[in-house]
Amino acid sequence: MPNLQRVDDVFILDLGDGENRFSLEWMDGVLAAFDEVDAAEGPRALVTTASGKIWSNGLDLDWLLANPDAASSYIDKVQAVFARPLTCTAPTVAALQGHTFAGGGLLALAHDRRMMRADRGFFCLPEVDLGIPFAGGMSLLVQAKLTPNAAVEAMLTGRRYGGTDAQAAGIVSDALSEADLLPTAIAAAAELAAKAGPTLQTIRKTMYRPILDLLVKPANLDIPGL
Repeated sequence: MPNLQRVDDVFILDLGDGENRFSLEWMDGVLAAFDEVDAAEGPRALVTTASGKIWSNGLDLDWLLANPDAASSYIDKVQAVFARPLTCTAPTVAALQGHTFAGGGLLALAHDRRMMRADRGFFCLPEVDLGIPFAGGMSLLVQAKLTPNAAVEAMLTGRRYGGTDAQAAGIVSDALSEADLLPTAIAAAAELAAKAGPTLQTIRKTMYRPILDLLVKPANLDIPGL
């Protein structure tokens, strides 16, 4: 489950040591962590990482298929999770120490900056292979954070990017060793901590208004089996 700690001006959100799929409880933990960061005073920044071989594998499809009547409210909460970094008062860095797939990839993209382990783990948006189309806000999020060529390749082919490939495509800013990943992400976040506050939040909300407007609407995703 998500766990939030603070080291000086940097909050470190550990998403957990499992698959970190978007269960209702897990999403509540992520949203609560962002609320705590927003409620803090003074310089602050957030680094989001995880403990195991997976950063996040995205939607909890097994639960969703077992609870089809809750699909609409579930996807609404998923979109709220994607929106949360876009409205945060603090700078955000995603430190991708392991596999970052599907909804996990979208959550990573919602952060200001992404760094990735160079020698292990993939970034992948496999929706085209899963038969699940991107909802409007999700599609705009990818296109806002990636170059046009990278967005086309990632969304239409479901390519798996290793760390160095992800850096070359501009998905992440840095591909680092396991030992260097988290310290580098924390240092980068700390450099920006003084920028935290309502002005940063307002700039974000203005920048991402078209995305946020769609993320608060029903997604109407066509998920196989529902």
